[in-house]
Amino acid sequence: MIMGLNHVGISVSNLDRAIEFYTQMLEMEVAAVFPFSGPLYSQVMGLENARGRLGVVRKGALQLELFEFAHPSAAHKDANHSVGDRGISHFAVEVSRIEAIYERLLAAGVRFHCPVVTFPGGVKATYGRDQDGNVFELLELPQASASGEAADTVRSF
Repeated sequence: MIMGLNHVGISVSNLDRAIEFYTQMLEMEVAAVFPFSGPLYSQVMGLENARGRLGVVRKGALQLELFEFAHPSAAHKDANHSVGDRGISHFAVEVSRIEAIYERLLAAGVRFHCPVVTFPGGVKATYGRDQDGNVFELLELPQASASGEAADTVRSF
């Protein structure tokens, strides 16, 4: 039985810098930071002699595992890769007051694909990138009406 989404894992070039980004920019909290290595990590990751550091940050139901690998050496990934490339394109962070958050992050130097866009039905969104080019979405859903109108709007988004 599938219980639900638990976390998103992201490989980063510098764990300390990534934790700083996600805690300061997206107001997440550090849940854990520890070294990882050994046969169980290597086995589950399908990597020979996997080792490095792991940081876990979270906000509400969103939990990110941030991996800084000491081994194997990470291949360079273009920080401007297309979200159309195969694989996970982004993860979304639900927010309120999206325009204020966008302006705060923009002033702090966070790169965005575009200003906040409002879709028919009131859903607001924009995509931004962390220092390694990993893409996150800021997402503001319209307030639910008594008739449940917001739920229908999200499905049509």
